Amino acid sequence: MSRYDLTDFEWRVIEPLLPNKSRGVPRVDDRRVLNGIFWVLRSGAPWRDLPERYGPRTTCYNRFVRWRKAGVWDRLMDAISAAHDGAIQMIDSTSIRAHQQAATVKKRGQIIVSVDRAVGSRRRSTSSSTRKGSRSGSA
Repeated sequence: MSRYDLTDFEWRVIEPLLPNKSRGVPRVDDRRVLNGIFWVLRSGAPWRDLPERYGPRTTCYNRFVRWRKAGVWDRLMDAISAAHDGAIQMIDSTSIRAHQQAATVKKRGQIIVSVDRAVGSRRRSTSSSTRKGSRSGSA
């Protein structure tokens, strides 16, 4: 069992919420496919790097896309959050890096705003001043 795989308890909660219409070719093991989808989403790896133990990557990807279009993921999240009665908390693990100049702000709560004083003034061209000051003397 990989660290991204569903536990038995998680699977018992999710399994009744999955669509179970069987038409055409019988579906492969839903738990294995879900583990593959969660592996990609949790690891941040591209679909092509999905380990073989989860089956073909196209199966996992196609099911993920079909269920997204059908609203299955929204229903899963609604059911899970309703079951927890608002006691569930989610944390986004996105990493944000501040600009290097953000470290120079004073700690007393002052906010340093960089504003160009000439914002409201008309534009000036530098081409005329560079011609006068050229060293070649041709201008």
